[in-house]
Amino acid sequence: MKSYVFDAKVQQEGDGRWSAWVEALPGCTAWGYSREEALEALKDAAELYIQDMIEAGEELPKVGVQVVESPVVAVNL
Repeated sequence: MKSYVFDAKVQQEGDGRWSAWVEALPGCTAWGYSREEALEALKDAAELYIQDMIEAGEELPKVGVQVVESPVVAVNL
């Protein structure tokens, strides 16, 4: 099992919602009514994005990601 750790960007929109995205994965974005909700949705989106890349035989990004050869637990505060 490999773990992929991505740099994520988060910002609050004018309507109060939160947007989140991973620059290393073009088009990988999510939103939520809270910062935490946006990041959780982004985690789900990034997981699907990487799974699709692996299944398609595409090369994974090398910038903005850390690949760890074991499971990890990430805590965001």
